[in-house]
Amino acid sequence: MASASPGTPHTLADILPSVAATFGLDPGNPLGLTPNRDVVVLLIDDIAPTLAAHVTTTLTAGFPATTATSLTSLALGAPCATHGIIGYSFALPDGDGPRLLNSLRWKLDSATGADARGQFPPESVQPRPSRLEDLAAHGVEVHYVIPGYQRESGLTRAAFRAPGILHPASTLDELRSGILTVANHSDRASRFAYAYFADLDGNGHLYGPESPQWLAMLADIDACIADLFAELPPTCTVLITGDHGMIHADTIIDLDTRPTLHRDVLLIGGEARVRHVYLDSPAALSDAHAAWTAELSSHATVIAREQAIDEHWFGPTPPTEVIASRIGDLIAVAEGSAVLIRPAAEPLESSLIGHHGARTPAEQLIPLIATP
Repeated sequence: MASASPGTPHTLADILPSVAATFGLDPGNPLGLTPNRDVVVLLIDDIAPTLAAHVTTTLTAGFPATTATSLTSLALGAPCATHGIIGYSFALPDGDGPRLLNSLRWKLDSATGADARGQFPPESVQPRPSRLEDLAAHGVEVHYVIPGYQRESGLTRAAFRAPGILHPASTLDELRSGILTVANHSDRASRFAYAYFADLDGNGHLYGPESPQWLAMLADIDACIADLFAELPPTCTVLITGDHGMIHADTIIDLDTRPTLHRDVLLIGGEARVRHVYLDSPAALSDAHAAWTAELSSHATVIAREQAIDEHWFGPTPPTEVIASRIGDLIAVAEGSAVLIRPAAEPLESSLIGHHGARTPAEQLIPLIATP
């Protein structure tokens, strides 16, 4: 398996501890950020020419390289072995047996299932405080420049947690305006804003990375950020990064058409590049491991939960028993440009062209860009 990030010692989880250090909260500042009155962290999924000139370093997203996991790692300053949002979807215990939680949409069983916020409250699934809560407790005013619907979403509640002032932003113009509203104030009080723009990622999923649609959106983002940098007051630092990279799928493995892969299997979670396989009995582990390895051959690496934990795939600190139980008995990680789809259970996700989640450099390596 290709290594995720040779020569990249820092991860997405290092950003907010470094921001906290600039505000006087933490003694360590792993990214060496310069203190400023205000800080905005803007999450975009790639860089464009204007942005490239300001790249300060390259980070690793962390495994799995998927939005729900990465956003929580960003917000908490910790990998998923610590915060427990271990993938796009994963099993949680329920009265009648384990149930899949789609952590991006916070839905039951699938992306279009029932709202899971009542059955699995976000603050219970992920109970640790976020770095935004730490900033707020320190007197830093927290702002959100995000699509309005995200403010009370299950994932936002689980990851970011802190109350804050919302500047609804679904377009690039709204994004730029919201950030400038945060930055343009005359008092000395510090502000922190989390800003998010998803359309580049959406075009990558639908049309593929580097498709004409993706490139057109990239050009629009480039122009927007150039204007933002020109108008930004010197009292505000903007840090721009992504939550993952992306690959263009070219080898399709339909898990639904391979009966051998469903023997002794209770649930299959994760996403097309990383699958969590939950077995109906611990005794089935050896046979299931052999079956998945043989069936997927060179298209995926299949390992047991214990090996993934021992090798620190989900972070350097061992997970608690609760978090470890969310990881599949087996983990199947796609290699090359293969995807492990489930059209019956995941019709929308299975139709996508661009995917992410695994450990390749294309999915793992992300820039950190800073205003001068």
